[in-house]
Amino acid sequence: MTHRIYTVSDASGATAERVVKSALIQFDAQDVEVIRIGEIRTKEQVYQILAEAAKYKGIIVHTLVSEELRHLMVTEGRLLDVTTIDIMGPLLVRLSEMFSIKPKGIPGGMTPFDRGYLERIEAIDYTVRHDDGKNPHELDDADIVLVGVSRTSKTPTSFYLAYRGWKVANVPIVLGVEPPKELFQLPKHRVVGLVINPQRLAELRKVRIERMGTIAHRYADIEYIHQELAYAYQIFERRKDWPLVDVSLKPIEEAASEILSLLGKTIQPSESHP
Repeated sequence: MTHRIYTVSDASGATAERVVKSALIQFDAQDVEVIRIGEIRTKEQVYQILAEAAKYKGIIVHTLVSEELRHLMVTEGRLLDVTTIDIMGPLLVRLSEMFSIKPKGIPGGMTPFDRGYLERIEAIDYTVRHDDGKNPHELDDADIVLVGVSRTSKTPTSFYLAYRGWKVANVPIVLGVEPPKELFQLPKHRVVGLVINPQRLAELRKVRIERMGTIAHRYADIEYIHQELAYAYQIFERRKDWPLVDVSLKPIEEAASEILSLLGKTIQPSESHP
């Protein structure tokens, strides 16, 4: 039986195809056909691809920048029991959150592959799967682990670093909740604690409440924040070799640069190979 993998894009489809072929190197799979389909711009084209993939029990890997087409691919794929893997979507969502603007949605905007492109894809994938404390049993695979209370820019900083090739996990500190044991087993020069001024944190949380509605009782209460930060410092005291970065007034780029410097990571992973 020939296994079909469809690589789909609203541009050429070369990006998805190359990612798939790089992944296939890790398997001794035989009878795999990679079918590249580019210039997908309409709903009708998406329906046609999904119908064919369903017919041949194939999977779809796509780099669609159109939010409408990505949503259609996911929802209709589920109805037809077709596995769809979105390479572009998670990155666009996180960057949109970071910059507080919507992506342009312009097809064909990707640059050609550079030497570290696949490493960055892998790093971004890892960071997506290890955001906000997910999969703590895999923390040892991270290049960098960021730890801090809510609204210390853990997620945007993680993705800023991931886009530069670092596999980053972030772990939230919640008052009275014990962090995963795997965190304390990591070697030196792997973990950074993020700290913040209580007043500044209260301001950030109030803004979030205004945007999203009530999140949690006392979330932006200054007394609760003081307790939460005190608990965070108790956690940091257990591993005094973890450097701390104050993110109170730092832009993400500056915080990321300081993190790399403190961990002795002065070059990007993709630039360390000849």
